[in-house]
Amino acid sequence: MNGEAPFVPDERDRALMLATQEGLPLAVRPYHALAERLGWAPEEVFARLARLHAVGVIRRIAAAPNHYALGYVANGMSVWDVDDERVDELGQWLAAQGEVSHCYRRPRALPLWRYNLFAMFHARERAEVERAVAVAAVRLAACFPGAVRAHEVLFSSRILKKTGVRLDF
Repeated sequence: MNGEAPFVPDERDRALMLATQEGLPLAVRPYHALAERLGWAPEEVFARLARLHAVGVIRRIAAAPNHYALGYVANGMSVWDVDDERVDELGQWLAAQGEVSHCYRRPRALPLWRYNLFAMFHARERAEVERAVAVAAVRLAACFPGAVRAHEVLFSSRILKKTGVRLDF
């Protein structure tokens, strides 16, 4: 711990978090619509969201499109065996690729699982994912000679319902 007292939300913070955990209203002015729903001034919504972000309760506010509805139905988790000393650097490079929605480091589980870097690729067809991963592998090898030892692509076999954490104060 850094010695600071932990953040403790008050009743209004909790009301705001509960009102936004399913997403913002689909409106031209979503924060104003949220303020109206809560019976607050828009300035209070802005100020509280800014404070919740500043203390780390909210990491980011972003659109999360449904890639399946957009036709991106081929999902391949690429797994990479890369030098531990360079995993962050390679991960940043992979995360910047247009087909990648998320990229993260995971510990190896030797001797059964040697991969320590994961990147989810999306495309309309499986062959497109395979091509994108192959291109990424060639480029990674050129940019980071010797840092990539192996990679594979694991394809989704079914869609599981994904939800974030749901609070219940």
